[in-house]
Amino acid sequence: MQVRAKKSLGQHFLKDLDAAQRIVNGLNPQGAYQKVLEIGPGMGVLTQYLVKKKDYETYLIEIDQESVAYLRKNYLEFTGPRLIDGDFLRYPLENIFGDEKFAVVGNFPYFISTQIFFRILEYKDQCVEVVGMLQKEVAERLAAKPGNKDYGILSVLLQAYFDVEYLFTLGPEVFTPPPKVNSGVIRVVRNWDKKLECDPQKFKQVVKMAFNQRRKTLRNALRAMQLPDHPLLTKRAEQLSVAEFTELTELWKANGYVGA
Repeated sequence: MQVRAKKSLGQHFLKDLDAAQRIVNGLNPQGAYQKVLEIGPGMGVLTQYLVKKKDYETYLIEIDQESVAYLRKNYLEFTGPRLIDGDFLRYPLENIFGDEKFAVVGNFPYFISTQIFFRILEYKDQCVEVVGMLQKEVAERLAAKPGNKDYGILSVLLQAYFDVEYLFTLGPEVFTPPPKVNSGVIRVVRNWDKKLECDPQKFKQVVKMAFNQRRKTLRNALRAMQLPDHPLLTKRAEQLSVAEFTELTELWKANGYVGA
């Protein structure tokens, strides 16, 4: 039995076993977690290596019914509650892990990869590591630093809490069917030394508003906030670090959150 790749789900099954092993080896628990959730395992090319690991227990979440049936037939470890028939973007992860810490791994569908990371941010105090494959341009964007044209909203929001590392690139030929773009694998690790010294929701508002008009200086992009004059307002969004966005958020607070 083979699973048909479905365009509606953005499925491109990894067939390169060496690449699969490298992705799994990217996880580095070091006692930080005992459970790993694989998103969209498909026919289990990553799963076969995950189940061999003894330092954590693997869980699977899969939305494709054909894949669920395949996994239940071929991976007896997942005939019970460790295989979740559901959508990662909507499934309450506390139903799986309670308040325990966990990691996430997967070959992420391109069209929901950014949504996956926004979801991970909702669990930022439980999800302590992610190793994921996504479209190369998106992977580069998440790992980009200030001053880089790829640096954007999700770069800032992730890097406020996590260290992001670009690991390696894969070409279309290692997938079935082959996508039209290259893929990139990144590692995202929770950095507990990173503490956001401002209101997280207001910080997110400032970042989003700044990048929504990224070609403008921040004085113009954040005009609705009516901020007092400040040297950072002469810059553009892509030039600011997390600490500088925090400084702007605190400036907005001092100004009574005008325009909120």
